[in-house]
Amino acid sequence: MSQREATVDRVTKETKVRVELRIDGCGATSADTGLPLFDHMLQQLGTHAGFDLVVSAKGDLEVDGHHTVEDVGLALGQALAHALGDKQGIRRFASITVPLDEAAVEVALDLSGRPFVVHEVDVPAETIGSYDTGLTEDFVRAFAAAAQMTLHVRLVAGRSPHHVVEAEFKAMAKALGDACSPTGRAETPSTKGTL
Repeated sequence: MSQREATVDRVTKETKVRVELRIDGCGATSADTGLPLFDHMLQQLGTHAGFDLVVSAKGDLEVDGHHTVEDVGLALGQALAHALGDKQGIRRFASITVPLDEAAVEVALDLSGRPFVVHEVDVPAETIGSYDTGLTEDFVRAFAAAAQMTLHVRLVAGRSPHHVVEAEFKAMAKALGDACSPTGRAETPSTKGTL
């Protein structure tokens, strides 16, 4: 399997984002977005997926965090799509439920080439530091659209917005790591022969 990595630069009037991704990494991650809790969640994503991931972003945080969070999601999704290429020899599907104390979040995904999101995480939005936990859904939708994946996220249990968000990022990470893993077979995992 060839080197599965990508670098994406996304520059708009609102944000400047750079994502460096190596799928077959060791979980080495760093993130600097100006939103410390979001940085911590991105580090969870890279670490628990087993990806090497570097994210840097400068955005109009004086307005709010939305543009930064969404554009990081778009850039990360583009990097994942590029790094996976034709998706030959990957598992493609994965699902997991990840707990964090009282919280548990279920993620099921398909690296299908068809972007679709079901996000059923009904938890009160809360600002933790400078991060509005309500932005998590914006990240998830942008990431799935740019990566062209089908992604279902469901809250199984939880009261603490911090625990719920962290369980969600860890569940996405574990499912992504599993779905991207090589099967040892050379074919594209689709009856159509392409994804």
